Amino acid sequence: EVYFKNLSKQKQKGVMEKNGNNQKLRVCVATCNRADYSKLAPIMFGIKAEPQFFELDVVVLGSHLIDDYGNTYRMIEQDDFDIHTRLHTIVRGEDEAAMVESVGLALVKLPDVLNRLKPDIMIVHGDRFDALALATSAALMNIRILHIEGGEVSGTIDDSIRHAITKLAHYHVCCTRSAEQHLIAMCEDHDRILLAGCPSYDKLLSAKNKDYMSIIRVWLGSEDVKTRDYIVALQHPVTTDIKHSIKMFELTLDALISFNKRTLVLFPNVDAGSKEMVRVMRKKGIEHHPNFRAVKHVPFEQFIQLVAHAGCMIGNSSCGVREVGAFGTPVINLGTRQTGRETGENVLHVRDADTQDKILHALQLQFGKQYPCSKIYGDGNAVPRILKFLKSIDLKEPLQKKFCFPPVKDNISQDIDHILETQSALAVDLGGTNLRVAIVSMKGEIVKKYTQLNPKTYEDRLELILKMCVEAASEAVNVNCRILGVGISTGGRVNPREGIVLHSTKLIQEWSSVDLRTPISDALHLPVWVDNDGNCAALAERKFGHGKGVENFVTLITGTGIGGGIVHQHELIHGSSFCAAELGHIVVSLDGPECLCGSQGCIEAYASGIALQREAKKLHDDDLLLVEGMSVKTEETVSAAHLIQAAKLGNTKAESILRTAGTALGLGVVNILHTVNPSLVILSGVLANHYVNTVKDVINRQALSSVKTVDVVVSNLADPALLGAASLVLDYTTRRIY
Repeated sequence: EVYFKNLSKQKQKGVMEKNGNNQKLRVCVATCNRADYSKLAPIMFGIKAEPQFFELDVVVLGSHLIDDYGNTYRMIEQDDFDIHTRLHTIVRGEDEAAMVESVGLALVKLPDVLNRLKPDIMIVHGDRFDALALATSAALMNIRILHIEGGEVSGTIDDSIRHAITKLAHYHVCCTRSAEQHLIAMCEDHDRILLAGCPSYDKLLSAKNKDYMSIIRVWLGSEDVKTRDYIVALQHPVTTDIKHSIKMFELTLDALISFNKRTLVLFPNVDAGSKEMVRVMRKKGIEHHPNFRAVKHVPFEQFIQLVAHAGCMIGNSSCGVREVGAFGTPVINLGTRQTGRETGENVLHVRDADTQDKILHALQLQFGKQYPCSKIYGDGNAVPRILKFLKSIDLKEPLQKKFCFPPVKDNISQDIDHILETQSALAVDLGGTNLRVAIVSMKGEIVKKYTQLNPKTYEDRLELILKMCVEAASEAVNVNCRILGVGISTGGRVNPREGIVLHSTKLIQEWSSVDLRTPISDALHLPVWVDNDGNCAALAERKFGHGKGVENFVTLITGTGIGGGIVHQHELIHGSSFCAAELGHIVVSLDGPECLCGSQGCIEAYASGIALQREAKKLHDDDLLLVEGMSVKTEETVSAAHLIQAAKLGNTKAESILRTAGTALGLGVVNILHTVNPSLVILSGVLANHYVNTVKDVINRQALSSVKTVDVVVSNLADPALLGAASLVLDYTTRRIY
């Protein structure tokens, strides 16, 4: 809302001239119910805050004006908006015929209002039958239409209405990339689609209310209620199967009664079947039950606090699969009303909610959990993008819509200035020496990278991770990236399900039993995934490298230590205690050198950078390292690089050490071939090129004939740890089905 605040009068005039005249853009916002107002209100506030560019007219109709549904027009007045027109358009009856008659009544009344207002553009939201009447009236009266939340997929008749409004609308504001792609597939003009995110997320992600407990106590009707110890229930009729949806609501109430937790039940919307659902509530005595509070409406700001601190939300409202994900609150989505919606991992789907036991079991699984925050539907910056989009509309352009029939262009901008063009991940690599954070695009391009020395203490390390991630997330906007989540690659044994480092390597101090997911997710409001560096290297190969499309392969990292990952049938293997693929600790000699793990004869004790440095120091101490063309300064630390240099210059002892290291690695690979039989072995890391030929020789000498045909290649990825951490985010599937 401050985007043009400091522009000169000359620039403001330029925007108005782009709109086709020197007048302000006259915008009509029509709201039909409590749900669409929660999405439209942030836009209305933004328009109202820029009177130099816009004139706002508000039209209220639908269930806003019905007492049984809370007379919710009052909250529009409380928000200090002048309501230009109130239209009573709902024909009571709450059945299919009443919905049709309501559309007809709205079509009769709207032309007179629109003739008086003469708006330049009408903003219509969503998929309600009232919105269809609005869009039809505006289209037939040659008024431009901006449709919010087009392109989404759910269930019931709403899908058909939403897509019908899309075909009538001239401009589209969508919330997700999938919705954008659906609009393009529906032949809408690419240049008139804005991927902005959901406007309600602007309020969700900035909502902070220290007095949320008083809100909870008021609405739950109890002084004893605690956070995460109550349920919010919101269920609407499914107009394409009213009988089943009423039965499902009855089973839901029975399950909630049996579950015996404080529950806030909101009345259903005005769709066909809602009257029968209210009868079910009263038949079961919900309004008088000591565990239940039944309400017609909760103001959106307070509703946010209620779902943010609930133990669970249950029902079939789009709010459950969309807005609630911003808080990580568990959600049980019942039936088919939201089938096709994109959801976060907090949503458990009960598609066939046909028994009380099934719903009760879902409550037992979900209640009281806390999931990572999800930003599938927005990042909190939708309104500035929408206002900018409105200002770009040229009223001199022909009103007639143009459709873009296939073939569809490959490179489609997400909005008018290519803002937040690329879906990306924040990748974090925690190494023994350095801490690196990068912005990585969907195609594996490292857009920007930050490197710092890895602090020695837990507190300093976590503080630096947060600082670097915040800096990178802020910079992402400037480099046209939309951050979907954070992926972390770290040394040690990791529980990826919980995002916890269980045991660290000795190279990273104070790094055992560390919960990485919670503090980073809380600070950034982004989902966070964690895995160890070996597994991340394998994931990087699967998505971006030699392992792409390969069903079974193994990756070995050769660096300071030796690690790796195993991909079997396209899936990464973690093992029962997350200790699978500790390939550096395969024992290849019973009396070999001591390893950092405490054992002897591990591959890592022979072939790691630390092992080579150890051998280089021994040679140097015995004056056997340096050959002609080499020198080591007095203050310089002897390293594995010196050993490799000596071998290249003909030092036979250095050559022997490297050959032994390569042989140890080769024997480990043979053991892997005989155990999991992959079709591909990928050597990654700084030492891979020095070992690859020796490994191939060992396989030819030692392996069974049936596995000798395995391909052994050197990775072509520059930063496998960062790319693997990014793939944790970019490959994550959000939808779960129960």
